[in-house]
Amino acid sequence: MNAPELTTTAAPAAPAQASAQHRDISYRLDRLTELSRALSNSRDIPLLLERILLTAKDITQADGGTLYRIDEASDSLMFYISVNDTLKMHQGGSSGQAISIPNIPLKLADGQPNLAAVAAYAANTRKSVNIPDVYQATGFNFNGMRMFDEKYGYHSQSFLTVPMQDHEGELVGVLQLINAIDPATGAPTPFSETDQHFIEALASQAAMAMANQQLIYRLENLFESLIKLINIGIGEKSPHTGRHCEQVPELAMMLAEAAHETTEGPLADFRMSEADRRELWVAGLLHDCGKISTPTHIVEKSTKMETIFDRIHLVDTRFEVLKRDAEIRVLQEKLALGAALTPEKGAELDARLQAEIAQMDEERAFLRKSNIGTEGMKPEDQQRVLDIAQHQWRGPDGQTRALLDDEESGNLRIRAGTLNDAERQIINNHIVITIKMLESLPWPKQLSRVTEFAGGHHERVDGKGYPKGLSRDQMSVQARIMAVADIFEAVTAADRPYKRGNTLNEAIDILAGFKARNHIDPDLFDIFVKQRIYEKYAAKFMHPNQIDEVDLSRIPGDWS
Repeated sequence: MNAPELTTTAAPAAPAQASAQHRDISYRLDRLTELSRALSNSRDIPLLLERILLTAKDITQADGGTLYRIDEASDSLMFYISVNDTLKMHQGGSSGQAISIPNIPLKLADGQPNLAAVAAYAANTRKSVNIPDVYQATGFNFNGMRMFDEKYGYHSQSFLTVPMQDHEGELVGVLQLINAIDPATGAPTPFSETDQHFIEALASQAAMAMANQQLIYRLENLFESLIKLINIGIGEKSPHTGRHCEQVPELAMMLAEAAHETTEGPLADFRMSEADRRELWVAGLLHDCGKISTPTHIVEKSTKMETIFDRIHLVDTRFEVLKRDAEIRVLQEKLALGAALTPEKGAELDARLQAEIAQMDEERAFLRKSNIGTEGMKPEDQQRVLDIAQHQWRGPDGQTRALLDDEESGNLRIRAGTLNDAERQIINNHIVITIKMLESLPWPKQLSRVTEFAGGHHERVDGKGYPKGLSRDQMSVQARIMAVADIFEAVTAADRPYKRGNTLNEAIDILAGFKARNHIDPDLFDIFVKQRIYEKYAAKFMHPNQIDEVDLSRIPGDWS
């Protein structure tokens, strides 16, 4: 189908008219330049689309216009924004009024391109359509337009429809203008060839800008999806670590927003832009990415003796061997006595055996209890482990050896938690790996501080943290926020294999202790408590059984 020839060549303009045209062209170029700057500086695509339509309407002095976007799901043109001055109509865009007009299909039922609708024709052929008078034009289906005119008492006359395609020919939308208005008479007039050239230039420029914005948006989504991919991998290795990587950024943002809104105290000047917020969010998602390299048996170590399996069962077996040997010794003594074995002597030997077995059972129960990580093992209990370790037993090879070797007794004497020094070093090394991984990425300017934010969550304000031993003045507010969020999520987490989840009251006590020991930023702790960030976090992530009434009267400070 061919569109009719719709443009005409104007007669040479008189000098006065030429001057007016030059001024008009100058105005149009100014508006295009202004729009170009807006397209370069803004990332709000809906706002840009509306500005594109209004600028196009302005420079052609059109009475109305519609901007269509591509609906890829249905392969059709979707009415996105529609304006009309005469009818005082503004639908879609910033108006908040939804457009209820059905989409225009780009293909017919038989799969052929739809060339009957003007907008679909422009989209399918990538050609502009300039119609001086739609009531005189042939070749297109204007039933919808006629119904519109009848419904609203309007008279559509001139149409200018331009496809919006980027430098690669990719269609991003269609721009349609209605009724160019003659400034002198106020009557509808055809769109000129100059109008068409300007709108084609505008549409091309706008399409490229939109394509660039969409590319940036898609790349950012891809980047965030890759981050989530890393966290999925971590979560498959260690489900509780995966949840930690999801919840820490949430808590960090809660605290950061509270700091942003504060108007008094040392953090009164702290403010975040949207770019700052995204930077902190990305840092939160990646703060433990180094744990992807941490061995699963260490991350998930639920008892002190656990490696790939819990070796306390080997100790159980050794106790069974000791009990067997004790029984054999008693039986051998009875056999050696022969006829001299009296009932009294037999009872004495049996009583001694039972006392020995009872002691073994008690010692085994003690070791099993010691195998469970606690917040603090008493020195006398640590010594008792050493004493029990000295018991001798005979192994399968016939050799006599200590009940516990040095590595086993060392694990069972871990003062707090389940990790020994070597394992703790491996766990701590995850932050070094995190920093190494993040430093290897070519961060854009707006994300240049992600490594510093993410890599600082184990630093302490007194300079005794790791891996760099940074002091408070050497850390950004965001890095200090990450440290608070990381600790609070850890102490309240109810899914850790080596500990129970603390109640809300207990968690605030623990965090207050970190403040008192100059571990975390005291100003952020004060905001955390005063703004009741802990309650917001608890409502979203903590089990109801953990949420109790927090007694702030026990914590030094003014919490009114």
